[in-house]
Amino acid sequence: MMLSVVIPARDEAGSIAATVSETIECLERAGIEHEVLVIDDASGDDTAAVVEALAAEHPAISVHRSHHPNGFGFAVRAGLERFRGDAVAVMMADGSDDPADLVRYHTLLEQGYDCAFGSRFMAGSRVEGYPPVKLAVNRLANWFVRALFRLGYNDTTNAFKAYRREVIETVQPLFSNHFNLTVELPLKAFARGHSFAVIPISWRNRSAGQSKLGMQEMGGRYLFIVLYVFLERHLSRGDYYRRSRTVTQPSR
Repeated sequence: MMLSVVIPARDEAGSIAATVSETIECLERAGIEHEVLVIDDASGDDTAAVVEALAAEHPAISVHRSHHPNGFGFAVRAGLERFRGDAVAVMMADGSDDPADLVRYHTLLEQGYDCAFGSRFMAGSRVEGYPPVKLAVNRLANWFVRALFRLGYNDTTNAFKAYRREVIETVQPLFSNHFNLTVELPLKAFARGHSFAVIPISWRNRSAGQSKLGMQEMGGRYLFIVLYVFLERHLSRGDYYRRSRTVTQPSR
């Protein structure tokens, strides 16, 4: 199973080289066929040039300027329109996600799950340097989603997830232009009956650059997409629904 890794990046020249290099190294070590697509979201620094230098030495790496307007969700969507793999993972450019978890995601997909989700907040996970205020807002938002959908998963807002190609086709059209895409993708996958497994993952706060997620992103845009998918699930009368299965994997 070929795994594509989509990395949206805006002004990430300070971290993108390490993120891409560590990802390639980890996937090669595991013997996983792969490609890494960095989607440049109108960066004003040398993000694209840094990736181009890496791509000159490694054919599995490529960088593409997003043809959509600025926005995290737009950049991810640009990557989802281009990937060639049997499955795709969305990964952050700032080095916060552990590439070793990509290998574990790939294993879950090969076992037959449609989606591989990680949780930073379950036994076996490791979190370093999460800002306290954002952490409090994150836990409240995830509690709300979990209660609304009766979903056995506590980290829906995390972007770092992997999906089989058929899932990406099933959840179209995508509407989110910004960070609310992080909840639209998994919730639509769940609402449309795809199976998923959850594993504990690692997360560390960025060491370079600035976060592009403002606290206002936790408001109306997130609420809109959560309620949209909720209504779709309950008013579509099962038009999209398949029998799903949810599994929480043991700790490492």
